Amino acid sequence: MNGINYTGISDNVIVNKSFQFALSIIQYAEALEGEKKYVIANQLLKSGTSIGANVWESQHAESKADFIHKLKIAAKEAKETEYWLLLCKLRVGYPDTSDKLDKLLEVQKLLSRIIHSSKLNSK
Repeated sequence: MNGINYTGISDNVIVNKSFQFALSIIQYAEALEGEKKYVIANQLLKSGTSIGANVWESQHAESKADFIHKLKIAAKEAKETEYWLLLCKLRVGYPDTSDKLDKLLEVQKLLSRIIHSSKLNSK
């Protein structure tokens, strides 16, 4: 899936990238579950998909402050996801996480830029 085929969303870079990242996390969590690594799979699934859920929700924020708040939550979930992915990367016997960490870094950079510029524009 190269983009979200949903009217008005596919051209929104952060929505698209966070959605695609969530899909890759679901796939990775399923692979972990297949190897009976349930606890890490569950933690990663929750934090990794929460990024996109918060970004998605931010698109319907009630105010600029609410928009920024939701994106800050997404950024915090991204940091937690980074933690779980690094654990998997450094633990022998876990599937490779390099591509997920690269995608996550892209999402984190976008979130940071959007939060920063939104704060500047709200002053």
